[in-house]
Amino acid sequence: MPTIISRPSRRGFLGALALGASAFTVRGAFADELTRTPRIQEGPYYPTKLPLDTDNDLLIINDAITPAVGEITHLSGRILDARGEPIRNALVEVWQCDRDGTYLRPHLENGEKYDTNFQGFGRFLTGSTGEYYFRTIKPVPYTGRPAAHIHFKIWKDNKVQLTTECFVKGYKGNERDGIYRRAMGTKGGDRLPVDFTPVKGSKIGELAARFEIVLGYTPPA
Repeated sequence: MPTIISRPSRRGFLGALALGASAFTVRGAFADELTRTPRIQEGPYYPTKLPLDTDNDLLIINDAITPAVGEITHLSGRILDARGEPIRNALVEVWQCDRDGTYLRPHLENGEKYDTNFQGFGRFLTGSTGEYYFRTIKPVPYTGRPAAHIHFKIWKDNKVQLTTECFVKGYKGNERDGIYRRAMGTKGGDRLPVDFTPVKGSKIGELAARFEIVLGYTPPA
């Protein structure tokens, strides 16, 4: 499992921004209704060299003042076990392309043009409610993948428990994307597309998206 180094950050308040009223869980209340989130292949763009900043704010790198370009999105959800109970200390990783469709990895390895203000990769360690939170941009399609998506990798007990993606619900390119179509044909596939909805009262057009992730994981007795 990757090493997490805690450091003070002026953006430490960001986690609380999205949790609010959602930061509580009735343990196991919906366990009988849950289906496990389907696995999706990792793909070629998981970074082999991580950025210096790997926190949960992908819009600002370290202490820079220039933000990434894109539609600001508050992405949150819970990590739940096979019984529908929240998982504490699950490491949630996300990665996605910048607004113009370039990932961090080809930028670092091949020098491809990239929004250097976009972090492209982030991590969040869940607490007792299983909640995670990222501030990022609304995903966009790129060559070869017409469905706009964000990649997720979940670690627990030093193992990768799940690699998957969330998609923009109703996006016009979804049905032309082979990975999306295959995922939607599997049990639990309907969990993958999520609404990116306007944040009420936002003067800069911010969006919010919530992606609940259910693992086939049972904690040790």
